[in-house]
Amino acid sequence: MSKQFWAVVVIIVLVFIGIVVVSNHKSSTASNSKSSSQPTQHIIGTGSTGVTLVEYGDYECPYCEEYYPVVKQVQQEYNDKIFFQFRNFPLTSVHVNAFAGARAAEAAALQNKFWEMHDALYDSSNWQVWSTASDPTPYFSQYAQQLGLNVTQFKSDFGSTKVNDLVNADMTAGNSLNIQGTPTFFLDGKQVTIGISVADFEKVINAEIAKKAAASSSTTH
Repeated sequence: MSKQFWAVVVIIVLVFIGIVVVSNHKSSTASNSKSSSQPTQHIIGTGSTGVTLVEYGDYECPYCEEYYPVVKQVQQEYNDKIFFQFRNFPLTSVHVNAFAGARAAEAAALQNKFWEMHDALYDSSNWQVWSTASDPTPYFSQYAQQLGLNVTQFKSDFGSTKVNDLVNADMTAGNSLNIQGTPTFFLDGKQVTIGISVADFEKVINAEIAKKAAASSSTTH
């Protein structure tokens, strides 16, 4: 048979393989999208004013780590006034340990220690170590032990599909909001830019509290 004939056969085979690959990719994507996991609901504070501040953060992100002590102070200051919520948004393309950090926090959450692990991961002395480690998992287990977690259960949850799906659900929610970097803050559903100081947060939060109070007052008269 001619070389032209075999060339045509090869092209047909390659096209067929391409169709199968694309089909399998679509099937895999569809399968992943069927996960029943919803975005996480890690919320702290009593929220007497009804105002909610949400942070989408990356545990390995140096900017998030820089913001952490300020955000922590603000959360404590406004604990009886607002709700503060954290959601995972690991920037996996630039932070190789970010997704693992989120998994550690979510694994701790399954033992009701989310905020404790969240704080441990952002603690500057810890962060300098695990964020640059070739394998951060031994450090996560160490933090879990220090927090009084069942370490065996923590390790099992850390590697589970359930925890993986929770992090992915947060990322999907963040992508739907067109988040481009971390930390990204939303105040009562509206994205806001806030400087790295307690005063900057106070200004934005107080304005929102006053706005909400005024709106509530107008509806009752």
